[in-house]
Amino acid sequence: MFTESEILETIDMLDNRHLDVRTVTASLSLLDCIDSSAKKCCDKVYDKITRVCARLVPVCDSLAARYGVSIVNKRIAVTPISLIGAASGAYIELAKTLDRAGKALGVDFIGGYSALVQKGATAAENRFLDTIPQALTETDIVCASVNVASSKAGINLDAIGKLGNIIKDLAYRTRDNNSFGCGKLVVFCNAVDDNPFMAGAFTGLAEGECTINVGVSGPGVVEYEINKHPDYDITDICELIKRTAFKITRLGQLIGTKAAEELGLTAGIIDLSLAPTPAVGDSVARILESIGLSKVGSCGTTACLALLNDAVKKGGVMAARKVGGLSGAFIPVSEDAGMIEAARSGALGIEKLEAMTAVCSVGLDMIAIPGDTSASVISAMIADECAIGMINNKTTAVRVIPVYGKTVGDEVCFGGLFGTAPIMAVSGENPDMFIGRGGIIPPPIHANKN
Repeated sequence: MFTESEILETIDMLDNRHLDVRTVTASLSLLDCIDSSAKKCCDKVYDKITRVCARLVPVCDSLAARYGVSIVNKRIAVTPISLIGAASGAYIELAKTLDRAGKALGVDFIGGYSALVQKGATAAENRFLDTIPQALTETDIVCASVNVASSKAGINLDAIGKLGNIIKDLAYRTRDNNSFGCGKLVVFCNAVDDNPFMAGAFTGLAEGECTINVGVSGPGVVEYEINKHPDYDITDICELIKRTAFKITRLGQLIGTKAAEELGLTAGIIDLSLAPTPAVGDSVARILESIGLSKVGSCGTTACLALLNDAVKKGGVMAARKVGGLSGAFIPVSEDAGMIEAARSGALGIEKLEAMTAVCSVGLDMIAIPGDTSASVISAMIADECAIGMINNKTTAVRVIPVYGKTVGDEVCFGGLFGTAPIMAVSGENPDMFIGRGGIIPPPIHANKN
């Protein structure tokens, strides 16, 4: 039972501190839709998505009204399409089928136009990778991801080299929309099977038929609580964040459980991540500044982010039946008001962001860079992030947008939750020879355990 003070506190979090359920994501297996006939495969995919997930949006809307909580996004994640389409080769047709099915249901995004090539790519997977620019250009709500590295398999430099060119092609194809097609593509190391957040969500092969995974977020709540206690030392701050994360996560567990029950599906994981928005009072960067930084990007930023990430996980895990996804603190530049301001002022650069990715829950996320950045530089950025993830046995990712026709000093507006991005400077040194070597960077020695 909740006490009266707890109920009032939660109401205040919802009304004044931007506490929300960021996403309810239906994770749906499409393995039984595989067919050598392109038409049959697409028909099976459309029919299964629209049948199993038919009530996802109405149920979420009903729960939001019943409990007075904002459920910001309703999403679907599916089995990697590189696998579902291998028999038919109908990758573009499947992308359009996903788009059509998602729109018919009214979901915000549908993820899983994905491939897992961390140890190598088949001929079919290489053909799939080549379709990503066209697929994301010719659809609206489809999101893509590629896992190119893992702590067990190493780093697939061949795939990374290919993806630099894919990102450049996608940036050009969507140049009339600030190259935003790249915002729907994530490149991973150690991708997880149950991530509810886009653009990287897909349904792993070990997942069940259909589960409901929830991502809950409340950076504003954490910032508010810290600001109430300027006399706390760092140990006290960590304990405070843990208690606050527990309260935030309880809301996600409630919504996830109820959504699964009403949909007749399996309740999946709760992703404990603090996911910011461009709104004032909903920023992970402001949390770090409330701990004691004058500006994100200053010395001490990585330490503050590390303690935040760890405390969120420790507090949230006690309030959730199953924890999964990415879980921690997100640092997308364009989607966080504090990050935008720090990048705009020059306090925060890509080098510092890279250091922060060693202790956050994702990586170099929603970063706009000059449109003339070479494909090999983009590939090398991906390789650097994969190295951090591989060595530290954590998920890292790159969602970088080389904005066609823009350079350092410019800004682009992506709108909505995607926010505004200053164009950030990237090293102009040439990594062509490194990327051109190709091959596999072997996994670290500590991967050899059984």
